[in-house]
Amino acid sequence: MMVYQECINCGSRYEINEIVYFCKKCGDQLEIKYDHGKLARALKESEWRNTPLSVWRYRDFMPINDFSKIVSLNEGGTGLHLCQRLGKHLGIRQLYVKNEGENPTGSFKDRGMTVGVTKALEFGIESVICASTGNTSASLAAYAAKAGLQCAVLIPSGKIAYGKLSQAMIYGAKVIQVRGNFDQALDVVQKLSEKHRAIYLLNSINPFRIEGQKSLGYEICDQLNQEAPDRVVVPVGNAGNISAIWKGFTEFHEFGLVETLPKMTGIQAAGSAPIAQAIKKGKDEIVPVAQPETIATAIRIGAPVSWKKALKAIRKSHGTAEMVTDSEILDAQKMLAQVEGLFVEPASASSIAGLKKLIENGDVNEDERVVCVTTGHGLKDPDVAVKMSEKPIEVDAELEAVERVLGLKTPIVMTVSGGLS
Repeated sequence: MMVYQECINCGSRYEINEIVYFCKKCGDQLEIKYDHGKLARALKESEWRNTPLSVWRYRDFMPINDFSKIVSLNEGGTGLHLCQRLGKHLGIRQLYVKNEGENPTGSFKDRGMTVGVTKALEFGIESVICASTGNTSASLAAYAAKAGLQCAVLIPSGKIAYGKLSQAMIYGAKVIQVRGNFDQALDVVQKLSEKHRAIYLLNSINPFRIEGQKSLGYEICDQLNQEAPDRVVVPVGNAGNISAIWKGFTEFHEFGLVETLPKMTGIQAAGSAPIAQAIKKGKDEIVPVAQPETIATAIRIGAPVSWKKALKAIRKSHGTAEMVTDSEILDAQKMLAQVEGLFVEPASASSIAGLKKLIENGDVNEDERVVCVTTGHGLKDPDVAVKMSEKPIEVDAELEAVERVLGLKTPIVMTVSGGLS
């Protein structure tokens, strides 16, 4: 088999066109594997280097059989912003921000959904579903609409930012609010997809979604002229993204496309940080948080399903994990916006907050080349930004009134008497 699914625990293999979410033997997660020799030969004949930067630039690295079925909204190709002013402020010389809010629906989830929904079409699926804290539901709803598929999303009742909820609704998804948290909603959709095989589950337990998200790692290398950074800092919620990005880096390394690998650094909110706690305590398993709490709703997840993959990525890369408070997250969100002009949602800003903390603690060297991933656009959760910003000042529509607010004085006009000689 050139491409197959493999259990991360017992190594059991499954055909690439079999719909399976967990290993049938041990119940653990699956990942997509490739025949190295066959893929290397395919890459030699490919023109992928000459195509524009996007998820589908890397189609040879994707587990898709029929490229005519690709469902795309032109995802990927997001900016890698050199943030010199912010880097100087934090005390680091080379700081980049990979701004995933530039994706079509405003988050990194689009990378996974373009591949996952394409695979759904290959499977002949007509209905897709997910549980979500917001961004996953928005992305799945958009790609399902593009593909002409029925879509249902389960969200925690009263715990989703309206910017994301409005997206899922306008794209036509059936939105169901469950009385409980994200982990409970995910449990329901997992059971539903197992019972009703015609409904395709597209949370990050689906290994095809991870394949799309790994393109983020590819892009960073290509944007840095075929080099990997020293460190990549990623917000961590359900933990699929940090493991996906690591997969992208390791595959490029295996094929000789980059010489080194970065240290993967995961950042969690203090109120929902089971992975960071496990890393700090040297544990091989996480202790789920029963009632996760944080203003960063996108990472408000107490029992991340991909925790095992995340721990592996962090430890194999010699990285680390850190937790940040809501106050630190909001300070970082404002700092990134006001110093670099990048507006991201609170969960995204956790990578900046985490980097700041690691630098202050001496865990990150000032000479490291660091890439912080910001996962979603600030307009995903505008209420938070409005609440912590200076309120508009209302004045009469008069020049003098505006001058007073701005602290401007009427300029003194100097006149010169006498004529020319």
